[in-house]
Amino acid sequence: MIRILMVCLGNICRSPLAHGILASKLDADYFEVDSAGTSNYHIGNLPDQRSIAVARKNGLDISNQTGRQFIVNDFETYDYIYVMDNSNFKNVVKMARNAADITKVKLILNESNPDKDLEVPDPYYGGRSGFDDVYKMLDESCSVITEKLSKS
Repeated sequence: MIRILMVCLGNICRSPLAHGILASKLDADYFEVDSAGTSNYHIGNLPDQRSIAVARKNGLDISNQTGRQFIVNDFETYDYIYVMDNSNFKNVVKMARNAADITKVKLILNESNPDKDLEVPDPYYGGRSGFDDVYKMLDESCSVITEKLSKS
């Protein structure tokens, strides 16, 4: 079983979308996808209603996810840790116990835009179109991740 974790700040907007998108593209018999936030703001909460709506509009149901905080033990549990932006990258890497932990952490948009270190913008304070834009970015990167994992 290959385990993949998606990480953003609050685990209610970007990472639940990435979690739902990637899980929909992978065979659950071989892959497990989850999400977490680097903050403790929304532990136990459902994803933002706008994330749920944009997922639903694209044929996905993420309404069963609940927010949780990233923990050090996640380095042991997950093979790949995809973060949404540089701030969360730094926060996750700070918790790493060793170099092997750090090699698991990647900016998700580097999958679709290699070595550009692009960030998935946080749509929380923006309008509804921000969630659509984020969905498209994540869908593209998750397609690349799926292709890479299917070859391994």
